[in-house]
Amino acid sequence: MEIERKYLIDQLPENLMSYPSHEIEQGYLCISPVVRIRRQDDEYFLTYKSKGLMVREEYNLPLSKQSYLHLKEKIDGNLISKTRYRIPFNDILTIELDVFHAPFDGLLLAEVEFPTEEMANTFIPPTWFGEDVTFSSAYHNSTLSQMPLSF
Repeated sequence: MEIERKYLIDQLPENLMSYPSHEIEQGYLCISPVVRIRRQDDEYFLTYKSKGLMVREEYNLPLSKQSYLHLKEKIDGNLISKTRYRIPFNDILTIELDVFHAPFDGLLLAEVEFPTEEMANTFIPPTWFGEDVTFSSAYHNSTLSQMPLSF
């Protein structure tokens, strides 16, 4: 079970480069239900996500690089590329800050995953967080993957 809140970010936090990060590339084979492939650095995954906004089922299965590259040719929509910074928030929580690359340059989203719904519902975000978009599917990566791109 995945329990997370999602926020738009207007300004990057200071010392961002001092935090660990991952280069992520992901594409969607299906968006209802969500079936995603992801490369995170040198690891590859196939992920299934159920419907939902703050609470969703999520299952990750490892893929070989060869399987990932084969499936990458079959994605539907935009390939999403981003750098994910992992910023410790407290003894329990970590902020995952996604800095998107082309074609979504400028989009900054922070996600915080919680062990319980109660903790998610009572979460007070840091002052550098912007609008809470947890309950908007517009900022799901699967939705972004389907957006028409204008050049």
